[in-house]
Amino acid sequence: MIYYLFDFLHKTFNLPGTGVFQFLTFRALVALIVSLGISLLLGEKIIHYIRKKSIGETVRDLGLAGQIQKTGTPTMGGLIILLCIIVPTLLFAKLNNIYVLILLITTLGMGLIGFVDDYIKVFKKDKEGLKGKVKVAGQVVIGFIVALLLYYHPDIKVRNFKEVYVYEVKEGKYLPKPISHHEANGIYLEKGFYDKTNEQYHSHDTKSLSTTIPFMKSHEMNYGEILSFMGDGYEKYGVVMFVLAVIFIVTAVSNGANMTDGIDGLAAGTSAIIGVTLGIFAYVSGNTVFANYLNIMYIPNSGELIVFISSFVGACVGFLWYNSYPAQVFMGDTGSLTLGGIIAVIAICIRKELLLPILCGIFFVENLSVILQVGYFKYTKKRFGLGKRIFLMSPLHHHYQKLGLHESKIVSRFWIIGVSLAFLTIITLKIR
Repeated sequence: MIYYLFDFLHKTFNLPGTGVFQFLTFRALVALIVSLGISLLLGEKIIHYIRKKSIGETVRDLGLAGQIQKTGTPTMGGLIILLCIIVPTLLFAKLNNIYVLILLITTLGMGLIGFVDDYIKVFKKDKEGLKGKVKVAGQVVIGFIVALLLYYHPDIKVRNFKEVYVYEVKEGKYLPKPISHHEANGIYLEKGFYDKTNEQYHSHDTKSLSTTIPFMKSHEMNYGEILSFMGDGYEKYGVVMFVLAVIFIVTAVSNGANMTDGIDGLAAGTSAIIGVTLGIFAYVSGNTVFANYLNIMYIPNSGELIVFISSFVGACVGFLWYNSYPAQVFMGDTGSLTLGGIIAVIAICIRKELLLPILCGIFFVENLSVILQVGYFKYTKKRFGLGKRIFLMSPLHHHYQKLGLHESKIVSRFWIIGVSLAFLTIITLKIR
């Protein structure tokens, strides 16, 4: 909203200083500061209100050190995260940008699912919260909406710098000749062609189901290619694979973030690290110069995601002020499901979703530990009549608690691993 005000003042009156809001990096920085400011200024008041309303965590005794002392700690603190993401985005982002709108839909949708789950746990005194099937159904609906918008919205297209040609007219025919960008006299050619005869450059964006494959020389995969075994015409079913992939990724990552939110500061800190990394990817993917240099897909209009991501990172860091050990507030499902859903959708928007197993390695391992624990227990109980466990307790962070490690040490080490995975994810841009 403020962006549009300053844009109007700049274009109409050309007032000094109003043009600064035209710069994406400036708006992103201001969004980050405002997000942090909201958290630090209003967070304490929100926590006090939650405590006053007796919205506290009910903790089951699982034999973990310091666990019982957390009983009564205010929960549903994810409302602070939602506020710190939505307000700066509304103030400083271009609200007609489809990527920003998709992320706002994701934030509100996931936040609503998490809020209902927390509400049932706290006010209905039902520790199970929202039924698992209902929760997953909500995540599937959000994933489905996101997938359809990404595929059918006319503003979502890509340009691929690999497909660059100069066309020379000979005998009335355009003859393609692959060239380098330097051979085109310094002109950065996107997907399209340069008519050397008439000295005109033609470019066009295209709808594409392509995504990035890490470590591969081709570096790209089209979702339709998965169905190539079907023979001619398989391409038209590519959208089905894309929709299914989006639904799976959104559901998996949001649940992974939810599983990770088990000890003070772990989910918020890990999400901040992931958010910074995705911000770098969004910036280079939305910049023609960097996309050309890195030989990756250029995604028009995706650069505006930087403003949203800055708000996201600011919200995570600001929440850590209250959620670091010993936590003054828990985010609840209101926060954890929202963080995971946002991370998944950002990665899908910038065509980096196949990097998530690396970047979100903490979420992945936490989720996997639960699946392995439950699956192995059921298998051994059916096979031998007595269920056995792989870990002392799952998710994985509880296993280390059982081993006697303090939760602050576990969180610090998980953050270090998260930073390492972030660096590995970034260098996949050049390692192929």
